[in-house]
Amino acid sequence: MDDECSKPKRRGTSQASLGRDLAAALTKVNRRMRAARGEQSLSEGQLGVLTALDRHGSMSPGALAEHEHVRPPAMTRTVAHLTEMGFVAKVDHPTDRRQVLVELNDAGRTVIAEVRRRRDQWLTQQLGALTPEERALLADATKLMTRIANA
Repeated sequence: MDDECSKPKRRGTSQASLGRDLAAALTKVNRRMRAARGEQSLSEGQLGVLTALDRHGSMSPGALAEHEHVRPPAMTRTVAHLTEMGFVAKVDHPTDRRQVLVELNDAGRTVIAEVRRRRDQWLTQQLGALTPEERALLADATKLMTRIANA
């Protein structure tokens, strides 16, 4: 018996139907990647903050809130939790004594590295099951999705 998900289906290419199909696929992939990451003690928001600090370096709570598209009070709570968990530290701002910066510490870097390792391992396994042509098509689609995300 064929699994319905494995049957090739001709999908619509209208903007509306493509949008629905793309959103559904991205949601499923995102859920699978979250499950593969293994780190269940961190929320998506907390992991996003750790990732932002890893990529961009120390940031003020306000800059983090803007970067993560959340309100400053929510970011203050997130930073407090991450500090309590031992993944970030608050340090004095070098030029403005009224502000603090949030920086990733070694424990935070270790968590991010492990989450990435597990996610990348899962993705590599999934990509290995594709044909070279499918991987090339996915590479092209990735460029388009990045363009959409950055618009």
